[in-house]
Amino acid sequence: MYFAALLARTEDGWEASDTELDDVETLSDLAELAREASPEDDTVLVLIEQEDAWFGVVRIDGEDDPRIYVSDAAAAARSSYGEILLTDELLGREPGDDDADLDSLDLDGTEDGEDEDDDNDSDDTEGGGSAEAVPHGPVGDPRILDDLGVSEKELKSLSDDALTEIADALGASEVLETVR
Repeated sequence: MYFAALLARTEDGWEASDTELDDVETLSDLAELAREASPEDDTVLVLIEQEDAWFGVVRIDGEDDPRIYVSDAAAAARSSYGEILLTDELLGREPGDDDADLDSLDLDGTEDGEDEDDDNDSDDTEGGGSAEAVPHGPVGDPRILDDLGVSEKELKSLSDDALTEIADALGASEVLETVR
């Protein structure tokens, strides 16, 4: 079970809206959806959580690039919604590193075990494959909410009800509850 909401900061405080991520396929799609929630280019937070597994915060400030924090990258990687947030840049990979698993396969016509196989074996241990490319634990910008009253230390220590705790710190718990 997952929950996603948009919190837009306005002159009158925070406004919340429930959002469906079914049509969102990329981080750009998500950023566009968030920007539509705030026509004044105010700060918009996209809060996503998968029950008892992970949560993510995407912050959009006007036309700036989205800032992202994910509480547990490995758990999020197993979720289609988490995969939207886990960009190559966030994970410290070069774009296109998804092909690393294909590179480790010996598909160059040397199936008879030529010396080139020894080189591939060392690449596998150094490259780590996709399992190590997504770390267990938090990734992204842990200071994403510092100026809004949630420090890096607080963000990293949030409990199972992280989105409620974030909304409490922002003074937006009532508006978030209206869309839950």
